Amino acid sequence: MRRDAVNVIAMLSLRQLQQFLAVADSMSFRQAAERLNMAQPPLTAAIRQMEEQLGVRLLERTNRITGLTAAGEVLRDEARRTIAQADRTVALTRRAGAGLVGSLRIGFVATAVRHIVPTLIAAFRETHPDVALDLMEAPTARQVTALLDDRLDLAIVALPLPDGTEQHIATRTILRSALVAALPSHHALAREPGTRLPLAALANEPWILFPASEGPGLHDRVMRACASAGFVPEVAQRAVQMETIVGLVAAGLGVALVPELFRTAGWDNVVFRTIGGAAVPYEVALAWRQNDGSPALAALLASHSGQ
Repeated sequence: MRRDAVNVIAMLSLRQLQQFLAVADSMSFRQAAERLNMAQPPLTAAIRQMEEQLGVRLLERTNRITGLTAAGEVLRDEARRTIAQADRTVALTRRAGAGLVGSLRIGFVATAVRHIVPTLIAAFRETHPDVALDLMEAPTARQVTALLDDRLDLAIVALPLPDGTEQHIATRTILRSALVAALPSHHALAREPGTRLPLAALANEPWILFPASEGPGLHDRVMRACASAGFVPEVAQRAVQMETIVGLVAAGLGVALVPELFRTAGWDNVVFRTIGGAAVPYEVALAWRQNDGSPALAALLASHSGQ
């Protein structure tokens, strides 16, 4: 676009365009002035000033307006587009400020897929349909790293967080439960599923456990609980996801501690027993960077504050 054209566009304010549209639509300075709630002489002067700025006639007129010139017709159409775009810009800006538009990158542990993610996402989508969601399944440690590297906005993690990250990440616990023993259905200790099982009874069993690097906080809880029961678990197999761990238990490869949520999942060849004595807590939390000012994130957190 030529420099003189840019300068002219810069000189035309939205107010001037609105004034011209009022005249173009009514073909009357008097009616346009009434519509704009202003006196007629200043409106007439404003249109003349626009013509001088543009260097063209916009209106065909004698004692009254008889029509638009070719230039006036172009300005009318472009003015409508410009004002509509300005209104849209203001509306979108306000919606963004209220967290109604934008995007969120959300991570989650696999155990949240069945019981947490569907409810959280469905409720937020209902009130914020224009916020784009980018979802990623990952263990807690990977999600925490992604949060700190600004590759995630929100994480659904198993507590506690890795040491040294609490000062940078805020959390809100959304699920409090416990770990239960998962046993192959043919195992001798699976015969009384309604009774509590001492953790020490698993001391000589092969264990299926997730790597400490993927969930160091929860891994430490499991190891401390075993130590309190007087043993160090003999790990026969390792798997990252809890679903995989339960599947390996079903295959008869060992025993494991898994979230109580799995009791309702309908697993074949697996029996779940409550641990006797001190429970091993299992907590799931929302996690986000401290001082993250994202309106969309604030809106999601607000929508889930009472759940």
